[in-house]
Amino acid sequence: MPKILVTNDDGIDSDGIKALADSLSTLGDVIVVAPSTDMTAVSHSLTLHSPLRIEKRDEACYAVTGTPTDCVVLAINILLNNALPDLVVSGINRGANLGDDIHYSGTVAGAMEGTFYGIASIAVSLAGRERYDFQYAAQVAKEISSNVLKSGLPKGTLLNVNVPRGPIKGIALTRQASRSAGTEILINHDPRNRPYYWVGYGKISWEQNAGTDFAAIKQGLVSITPIKNDMTNYAHLSELEKWDGHWLSVYKQDSPNKINELDNKDNQDHLY
Repeated sequence: MPKILVTNDDGIDSDGIKALADSLSTLGDVIVVAPSTDMTAVSHSLTLHSPLRIEKRDEACYAVTGTPTDCVVLAINILLNNALPDLVVSGINRGANLGDDIHYSGTVAGAMEGTFYGIASIAVSLAGRERYDFQYAAQVAKEISSNVLKSGLPKGTLLNVNVPRGPIKGIALTRQASRSAGTEILINHDPRNRPYYWVGYGKISWEQNAGTDFAAIKQGLVSITPIKNDMTNYAHLSELEKWDGHWLSVYKQDSPNKINELDNKDNQDHLY
């Protein structure tokens, strides 16, 4: 049977990850590796300055004192002993991950880390802010996962799936929406009268155009957006070539043939 790695950013005790793991268990052997605490909005951070610990909670269920990215890394390299799973599914997140917000999302990052290993990956989120019923989202995750296991995904591509609250009216293939920044910063003082700052939810203005993930959720549709780990703006490369400046010609990259001839085995410092 296929091996399915499940993670999230809401933490190992979230009802969302339990519903997801139960739903996917009919498709293959599920291993759950998730943060021991809530890691919402940690993005694609990797823990480098403190040790990580793994706690076995149950058979094929582990809590990690780290981020979703840490969980995927430890699952593959330690718990699975470098045996790659057939699928990584991250979720089910409490709250949508739409548009530009995917860059903050630990849920999406968990799936993105899977693509770095060449594994087909899916991120699943349920819209709303309270009173979550994961029934529909878990069923959607199962159906999409089944199709991905059969058909695969292009290299470096994951599916970002957002499910509306309540009965589902349909499914839409969407693109990522954009929004205007609207972060609210709360300012207060501690008992020693030192100021501190708390980042909260501000008023956000979303792109309303049809075909976006935001528009789909607003219409009660499941949004499925294929996103890539390669963020290069290829269309703009030709525009940069037009820049007028001596430095561009001086520092222009060598041709691929010349690069292949270079021997950098003894000089790797420039890479990191």
